[in-house]
Amino acid sequence: MRAQNSATAPTSVAVPAARARPATESPQVSPRGVLRAALGVTAFSLTFPATAWGLEGFGPWSLVAVRSALAALIAGACLLALRVPLPARHHWPGLSVVAAGVVLGFPMLTTLALETSTTAHAAVVVGLLPLTTALFSALRVGSRPSRGFWAAALAGAAVVIAFTVTQSGGALTSADAYLFGALLVCAAGYTEGGRLARVMPGWHVIGWALVLCLPLTIPAATVALSYEPVQLTAHSVTGLLWVAVGSQFLGLVVWYRGMAAIGIPKASQLQLAQPLLTLVWSVLLLGEQLTPAAPLAAAAVLVCIAVAQRARA
Repeated sequence: MRAQNSATAPTSVAVPAARARPATESPQVSPRGVLRAALGVTAFSLTFPATAWGLEGFGPWSLVAVRSALAALIAGACLLALRVPLPARHHWPGLSVVAAGVVLGFPMLTTLALETSTTAHAAVVVGLLPLTTALFSALRVGSRPSRGFWAAALAGAAVVIAFTVTQSGGALTSADAYLFGALLVCAAGYTEGGRLARVMPGWHVIGWALVLCLPLTIPAATVALSYEPVQLTAHSVTGLLWVAVGSQFLGLVVWYRGMAAIGIPKASQLQLAQPLLTLVWSVLLLGEQLTPAAPLAAAAVLVCIAVAQRARA
């Protein structure tokens, strides 16, 4: 079934780099940091419905390539206008991880999944993202999560797997495989981006990651647009603009700044609301009919993640 599925004033955007601190240090929770992270979550919750709209007029490869190229041009213009210096050499490997996971991997895999999956189904599967991000964060800083954390993580994974199998008639589909792959690459990108946002402004992180992909995304957009038919409609253009500007650039800007301010584990707690928000948007914007299993599975995953975060605190 086909789903009908991060201009700034030069004087005000420049944000001084945050004081470098060890990855294991827990930042103080600031209301402004919470608000930024929450705005990021809201932007991300609209990504799947906007992708569904974009797919009404663009092919999957065109949509991903054009959204990334457009976001990179906006980010590059901001970096150039503000004369932001190039990142230090030792930051480029981390930026490459952000680029591969957040700029390229997650958008491509989820767009391919949404060709045959509903946004509600995808939202439940990707609801594991906060837990996956917390796990990547724990591994990245060398910490050892408690048994309670692992138990909740396994329970959450079991809920999602059971949901996908029952919704897919007893077997995982190619869309589910794309979504699980998207979980892994995005969690890696979020974790590395959150680490970099502790030592450089968050919008620099996603800005340079986007620019890093330009040599790939511009040729890819040119080729994809020549092979895939394009039908410009209000929905398809709105969807493209949102995933490019809202999700891919501005959403990630506030998200990484929020993570830098309040820490990756606390920020991931705010992501608990993302699957439920996406379910609401799927009904309001796409007219999807939710099965009873979707909100129940999303709520069960939310509980598992909340238990895991408490066990890890």
